[in-house]
Amino acid sequence: MMPESPCWFTSSYSNNGGDCIEVAANLAATHGIVPVRDSKAVDGPVVAVPVTAFAAFVAGVRGGTFDTV
Repeated sequence: MMPESPCWFTSSYSNNGGDCIEVAANLAATHGIVPVRDSKAVDGPVVAVPVTAFAAFVAGVRGGTFDTV
């Protein structure tokens, strides 16, 4: 267990549609991970994504890499 508690937040892009993820970016600097979970299952599993992988994912989203239209 990590000594700091994750501070979860949902992206402002989620539009409260129910199909959201939450991230806890407050652990990135101290632990080198960004915990990610399903907002509908807050007591469910948490995926610990390495900071470098999460940063690459965010850059891809912002750059349109995953656009389907």
